[in-house]
Amino acid sequence: MSDADAATVARPAWRFDRPDDEQPSLREVNASIAVPRTGVWFRRLFAFMGPGYMVSVGYMDPGNWATDLAGGAQFGYTLLFVIMLSNLMAILLQALAARLGIATSRDLAQACRAYYPRPVNLVLWIACELAIIACDLAEVIGTAIALQLLFGIPLIGGAILTALDAFLVLLLMNRGFRYLEAFVVALLIIIFGCFAIQIFVAAPPAGTILHSMFVPSSEIVANPAMLYIAIGIIGATVMPHNLYLHSSIVQTRAYERTETGKRDAIKWATTDSTIALILALFVNASILIVAAVAFHNTGHHDVAEIGQAFELLSPLLGLSIASILFAVALLASGLNSTVTATLAGQIVMEGFLRLRIPQWARRLLTRGIAIVPVVVVTALYGEKGTAELLVFSQVVLSMQLPFAVIPLVQFVSDKKKMGSFAIPRGVAALAWVVAAVILVLNFKLLYDTFAG
Repeated sequence: MSDADAATVARPAWRFDRPDDEQPSLREVNASIAVPRTGVWFRRLFAFMGPGYMVSVGYMDPGNWATDLAGGAQFGYTLLFVIMLSNLMAILLQALAARLGIATSRDLAQACRAYYPRPVNLVLWIACELAIIACDLAEVIGTAIALQLLFGIPLIGGAILTALDAFLVLLLMNRGFRYLEAFVVALLIIIFGCFAIQIFVAAPPAGTILHSMFVPSSEIVANPAMLYIAIGIIGATVMPHNLYLHSSIVQTRAYERTETGKRDAIKWATTDSTIALILALFVNASILIVAAVAFHNTGHHDVAEIGQAFELLSPLLGLSIASILFAVALLASGLNSTVTATLAGQIVMEGFLRLRIPQWARRLLTRGIAIVPVVVVTALYGEKGTAELLVFSQVVLSMQLPFAVIPLVQFVSDKKKMGSFAIPRGVAALAWVVAAVILVLNFKLLYDTFAG
């Protein structure tokens, strides 16, 4: 065997660094944010804080509102366990996505392109694009509804106006990635504050909430209607395109691209995303709890539309500004989700296809595809059709999850690909269990849907 052949055999199949001919993920902001090499732990954590909050946006976007409202109004606190379970899944999967991005200097889409054959990559790309369109569909509907509730703009007009958000993202990106993160965090604070007030007024029973959150009910799987909403909650919470997004934006930090530097970066990035997703858990649980207190406990079990919730919330909670707070949080949620959907679309297209198009063109294309069905459904079926479309979009998201989760878990658990950064066997087993749960729930939903 020649020296060259021996070197080829000795070298791991996966190399941490990108080949020279591959561009870094989001190259215009890659390694653009300074990280202090020394100092107190809080300064280092603060330097890494941002990507986790951007990822958390996807876990409290308008799609969550529809599924959480329907779940709380119909079934009370029962589905709180599903929210808790899906959030724990999200914490694990986002930590794995951050690990992949930092350890390999590739995002998930680039990793798939480097490892899988072209036909598989094509399928994965199409599945992810469908997930982004479904997410964008929820954002269009949610933002349009919020504009209607707050300013009286018709749904169709509000849906068309959402196309303008492409310019907002461009403006923020041009000022620097930290400005984008600051915008996201500011809107998250607004959402958090709105629901903190509503939870305080609703004063739900703490014991019942804790029991429902940590003790599952067999009815969740046995009742097809409850399962449908539960799948929607998982789809709305564990967002497939968020895994691609997180694996990319963690690389915006200028940490040392050495094994020690990467290991340190993984620790802080995981801490950042875990804290941010706990905030998302509070918001998602709050939506369901407020719906349970205001609607389920008062006999309004049929409330599933955001417009209905807006009209009934203030009188049922006894707080005059409750409905306004609800709509303001919805608008902030829709605007926030715009940022992450835009970035995820860019990451996926560049990673799978190595195709770069201007951000404004990419954004308008994706948003245009989402606006058309909203306008058509609103014109034909009115607000009720729009509400059903919103819930359906979250089920579509859930159906795309395996196409992102399985490659991610496969990569990070493989020592040949990750080297010393591969996850321990116990964590890998847990990750595969999460993937299996997602697959089983999806197959169960498909069976119930087509079996009638």
